Amino acid sequence: MKKVLVIGYVWPEPNSSAAGTHMMSLLNAFRAQNWDVEFATPAQRTDHMVNLDDFGITSQSIALNCDSFDEYVKAYNPDIVMFDRFMMEEQFGWRVDKHCPHAIKILDTEDLQCLRNARHEAFKGERDFTTSDLHSDIAKREIAAILRCDLSLIISSYEMSLLNSVFKIEPSLLHHLPFMVDLSSLPTSTKTFEQRQHFMTIGNFRHAPNWDAVLYLQKIWPLIRKQLPKAELHIYGSYPPPKATALNNPKTGFLIKGWADNAFDVMQSARVCLAPLRFGAGIKGKLLEAMIMQTPSVTTNIGAEGMHNDLPWPGEIANTADDFANAAIEMHNNQSDFEQAQQDGNTLLNTLYDKAQLSAALIKKIDSISCDLSAHREKNFTGQMLKHHTMRSTQYMSQWIAEKNKKLD
Repeated sequence: MKKVLVIGYVWPEPNSSAAGTHMMSLLNAFRAQNWDVEFATPAQRTDHMVNLDDFGITSQSIALNCDSFDEYVKAYNPDIVMFDRFMMEEQFGWRVDKHCPHAIKILDTEDLQCLRNARHEAFKGERDFTTSDLHSDIAKREIAAILRCDLSLIISSYEMSLLNSVFKIEPSLLHHLPFMVDLSSLPTSTKTFEQRQHFMTIGNFRHAPNWDAVLYLQKIWPLIRKQLPKAELHIYGSYPPPKATALNNPKTGFLIKGWADNAFDVMQSARVCLAPLRFGAGIKGKLLEAMIMQTPSVTTNIGAEGMHNDLPWPGEIANTADDFANAAIEMHNNQSDFEQAQQDGNTLLNTLYDKAQLSAALIKKIDSISCDLSAHREKNFTGQMLKHHTMRSTQYMSQWIAEKNKKLD
């Protein structure tokens, strides 16, 4: 029986973000192998965090820049350590190397932070994104973390291609793992075209692309409302700040609903899901939820990126405010387009997001690496070079902070 230690950036909140849902899918995939799984994080506990005990997963609070982690990881002695985003590998990876050198190191990137940041910077600069924007300090840190690990989980097919073509990452170090959907639990039926009404969107307000999408919808919504004067836009999401709730306007049907007790319920009540994302990375949980609840979606190239390969999108893709509004209106009014989008969504779920197939492929990859970890690592000379003492700035900074904190105690 393998022992898995997952070092989280935050406590999992599957009802707050797609990242939380994805993390729980990974934890459950490990538990399905009858592996012992422990989740450890330096993050503060939250009101919306999942109770990991309910899933047979133990948990532990750990400290940043503290030698107490060394004793902890030695005592737990994991066979596999998975880091949630590159920042956790920077902080704890060298300690795992030192005390558990034979543990397989896996990096769950969630989405490429360097891609998201580069697109955001280009957007703020009101210019087109180019691959040269990727050559940032964040990219150097994130790619270094990928190279120091034995395997990195990449959620988007676009990001897989980017890592291969731009950063020349050896394919054996990467594994494409999109969101995993349990096809056996899909609803057998959802609300019909006639039973649904209005538009909706959903997303964590703390996530910059989601907040920008809400602001962009303020420009798009009057165009829709002009043609559909009785329509409403219901905007759901966790952690709505005052600047978001201030946008609530019942007179125009622009309604900030905030936290949704059940994202699937509010998704299937709407006729169309709107996701006008102008920057970001990874793949989008709200658009997958729309497919699951058979709700057509209108999004942008950024929103659909890496989610459908060459298959038809279950809705429409539009990249200007006018085109987006027209596509939303057409999808709202046309029942045949609505039902075709539902069929396209079902095709995507069955083709690209089958949990059984994706989970089996992941476990097979991990088992393959564990069978000959030394040979796997020998092929990754760059990763070994990055662990050399002259390249360990993160380790030395952490040790300096730890010593400083000891003197303060």
